[in-house]
Amino acid sequence: MATAPPVLTPVQKTSPYVLKSTGSQHLVTSTSVPYGVYLTGPLSSSQWTSGAVAQVSLTYKMLGGDVLDIELTENNVYTSYEMATLEYCTIINNHQAKNVLSDFLGATTGTFDHEGALQSGELSSSLSGSHLALKFPKFNFEYSRRVAEGLAGEAGFGDDVRIYSASINLQDNIQDYDLQKIVQNASVEVPGTSGFAYPFSGSVNNKRIAIRRVYYRSNQTMWRFYGYYGGLNVVGNLYTYGQYSDESTFELVPAWQNKLQAMAFETSLYTRASHYAYEIYDNRMRIFPPPSAPGTGSPRKMWFDFTVPTDPWTEDATRKNGTDGINNYNTLPFANIPYENINSMGKQWIRKYALALSKGMLAQIRGKFGAIPIPGESVTLNSSELASQAEAETTALKTELVELLDTLTYEALMETDANLTENSNRIQVHVPMGIYRG
Repeated sequence: MATAPPVLTPVQKTSPYVLKSTGSQHLVTSTSVPYGVYLTGPLSSSQWTSGAVAQVSLTYKMLGGDVLDIELTENNVYTSYEMATLEYCTIINNHQAKNVLSDFLGATTGTFDHEGALQSGELSSSLSGSHLALKFPKFNFEYSRRVAEGLAGEAGFGDDVRIYSASINLQDNIQDYDLQKIVQNASVEVPGTSGFAYPFSGSVNNKRIAIRRVYYRSNQTMWRFYGYYGGLNVVGNLYTYGQYSDESTFELVPAWQNKLQAMAFETSLYTRASHYAYEIYDNRMRIFPPPSAPGTGSPRKMWFDFTVPTDPWTEDATRKNGTDGINNYNTLPFANIPYENINSMGKQWIRKYALALSKGMLAQIRGKFGAIPIPGESVTLNSSELASQAEAETTALKTELVELLDTLTYEALMETDANLTENSNRIQVHVPMGIYRG
């Protein structure tokens, strides 16, 4: 009696996806990769497509496709190549950010799409040569200038901090005057004269003002130098009492001594010529001694200079110290680098990194099953080993590139040039000079 053929169990199970030995250019489409950065838009590049196709052959050979099945698709390799290119662009742009951020502060920012491409503006024309990542910038020391302008403003120099002046009418035997209240009221209650307004009108808004200087004027003060009876650089009426006496002795002194004498005299006028002193607490001023009968012997008014603090986010009318524009690493208008502008070293790095990424993908795929059953046996897969290799290779590649770029920053290049110049001078010291006859 005939018997039915036996049913063999388990049935052999293998992946229906096996990487081909070569890629196909017509299969590299926008649907083959997650983003398609180099397939559409301003960065579209046939050179990148050719590189992605060639990467299939490299991956097939390096992972042993001639001997073993490689459970990857062409799209897996194309995705690895795209991610490797984008990672290279990121590392290079990070390097350039270290070089130029201090000079780019305040410059034009950009608007990016989800692929990292500039959507509009001059810098979006990546292949026309206007791509910012391809520019060698001018150095304007923008950050240093901004800091210096702030320090100069606090010191009372420069035109970045506006200094205002106001006055108070002194009252007989009244020592205390609230300068903050005086300025605040003046900034709100503008005099009724048509078209008139204080320069600081509407700008105080209960902000604490900074008192810079307190002073008064007197017509009785006479500036003089080198005594009452004239002398070198005398200031006064020379026709009244003459420049020299009948018997004059002249001592020769250097000019710097004359300058020190003048500075000392000027200091004495500020510190000793005035009959009044003051102290300020919480912008309330107390005058010593109390003014007595203002206008008859003491001054009628005293003036004070002050500044109004400005909001650090307020845009200047002249935009000299604008607040809009690049303010940190995030707002740098660095887009992905055109593939044609990546040199041979960069493309080789991309190939190696893409291969490591493909190895990691293969580890993920093989890791779904620890082994593949076959009749009477099983084949153990090497997913763990592949995963370890992929992680080590990607880490090593990124570390090597970043460390290399750190030695090539503009600052590091200046140090190299300085050392080269110094060493060159040391060599020339020992080079004998030629003897010429003419």
